Amino acid sequence: MNPRRTFSLATGIALLVLFTVVAPAFPRGNKAKLRIRVSPKQAYLYVDGAALKEGNCLMGSMCTVWLDPGEHSIEIHNYGFKTETQKVDLQIGKVTTLDVKLVPEGGAVSPPWGRIQIEGAPPHAAVLLNGKTPDFFVGHVDEFDNNFLGKQQLIVPPGTYQMDINWWGDQIWSGPVTVKANERVIVQVNKNGATTTKPWPKGSKLTSLPRFKAGIASATVAVAPVKGQFSANPTQVKCGESSQLNWSSTDAVENDISGVGKVGASGNQTVEPKQTTTYDFTAAGPGGIVKQSATVNVDSAIQASLSISPSEVRYHKVGDKVVEQGSATISWSTTNAQAVSIDPLGSVEASGSKTLTPTPKETGYGPVDETDTYTLHATNDCGGSQTEAATMHIVGLIERAHVEVALASIFFPTDWPDRRHRHDGLLSSQKEALDKLAETFITHHEAMPDSRLLLEAHADRRGPRHYNMLLSERRAQIVKDYLVSKGVSADLIEIKAYGWTKNLSLSEVKRLESENPNKPAHIRHWVTDQLANNRRVDPVLQPDNLRPTPYYPHNASDAKILHMRPKPSLRVVKKHE
Repeated sequence: MNPRRTFSLATGIALLVLFTVVAPAFPRGNKAKLRIRVSPKQAYLYVDGAALKEGNCLMGSMCTVWLDPGEHSIEIHNYGFKTETQKVDLQIGKVTTLDVKLVPEGGAVSPPWGRIQIEGAPPHAAVLLNGKTPDFFVGHVDEFDNNFLGKQQLIVPPGTYQMDINWWGDQIWSGPVTVKANERVIVQVNKNGATTTKPWPKGSKLTSLPRFKAGIASATVAVAPVKGQFSANPTQVKCGESSQLNWSSTDAVENDISGVGKVGASGNQTVEPKQTTTYDFTAAGPGGIVKQSATVNVDSAIQASLSISPSEVRYHKVGDKVVEQGSATISWSTTNAQAVSIDPLGSVEASGSKTLTPTPKETGYGPVDETDTYTLHATNDCGGSQTEAATMHIVGLIERAHVEVALASIFFPTDWPDRRHRHDGLLSSQKEALDKLAETFITHHEAMPDSRLLLEAHADRRGPRHYNMLLSERRAQIVKDYLVSKGVSADLIEIKAYGWTKNLSLSEVKRLESENPNKPAHIRHWVTDQLANNRRVDPVLQPDNLRPTPYYPHNASDAKILHMRPKPSLRVVKKHE
């Protein structure tokens, strides 16, 4: 057909027959056989989306294609005709035959026109314009490569086209081609798509062409221009309102709207944009790409107000008791808001009010002078936001509560608690003293959070130094455990064991006994009394280092057990615990 080819008609026929027999080049032993004949004979065969070849061999005879066994999707394309799609299940040793006659569609095409001529590419390769899928197919190279006598021509509206040339599932070449009215552009595929432009005066003389026309040695494909219309109504909406997109296109095989996706050739779609949005409509086909846009403007403005009355409140606290706590009312309102929050209150209704009873952030003793800021945040789904702030002044005083801690020395019977009975030896009278200590210390600690207790434990001078150290340590531990059981935090209590290293001397004991408000009429044995005075634990209040005067509890109901020089039995101790 192309005069630059020296093939005779007979040679061409022979080559096509050979092509049908041997292409593609693979062993047929594991392939299945498909025989196909189509009308028009120039129609093109796609298998599973891959471009293969024309559906017919010469003179309308059937062609054979060898494929992997199994199910395949067969598409027959020819510009100006409705695409035929079939599913086939191919099996080895079985011939599957397809005889397809395509149905024409689309009317005649009018100028202006330009022409594309393709050289240097496999004659049976498929040509696509403006898309990668088979829907953008316009013909095969052998239909567009001749400008001699029986012409083979691709006629298109003026414009720039993205051309793809595919064969047997491979891309031979891809690139842009620009065509002007009444010009012929020759694309040299084998030269990396180099183009030559020549006048095409015949184009100005043509008035109307069918989309597809073919003879024995000629073919003309006239591609229709793509047209499209796109609009939005209304173009001004408030947050939450909708707009309708309307579109239509002709001779487009693919229509897309940004934010919507693929759409049909014509239709409408309701949208509810959350912010001002430009929708881009693209109608694409072999005859061109049409792009149009429509903008829907969204009013997302929010109105908001926030106030606090009164703006100043008073606060007065003594110890752990609040004796004066003022209150205020915070009020707010919003419009066109879908989510409203107030820091630090959290989420609230769109409008409302709430009573505030503020507490100072500073908990130390002294004057109160703080400002609380409340910030309103209002938003909607359309990106609208508004922030308002209001302040409340807190003035007043936090005073220390004057709580006396009931510090009293805790006394123990001789050699109690011992190593086998570490939880025994704390008699009932001493537990009562510890009850008062725990109650008053807890209250004191609330007013003075830095306060602590130090338990200094002693033993009388009898026994080895190491033994008495361990004994005094057990005494401090049993006192600590009892205080913890009464609610004093363990980490507020420190213990220290002295054994007999810091015993009261006899003269110190005599002085204490002379001052003791609960002293007996007379002391029968001063050595025994000295020993009893040194079997004790002294609770010391820190950080003030306040310690009790270690007066012996002569008036306690269990004083005789505490005063005994020998070690009382476990039975006696448990009786008085």
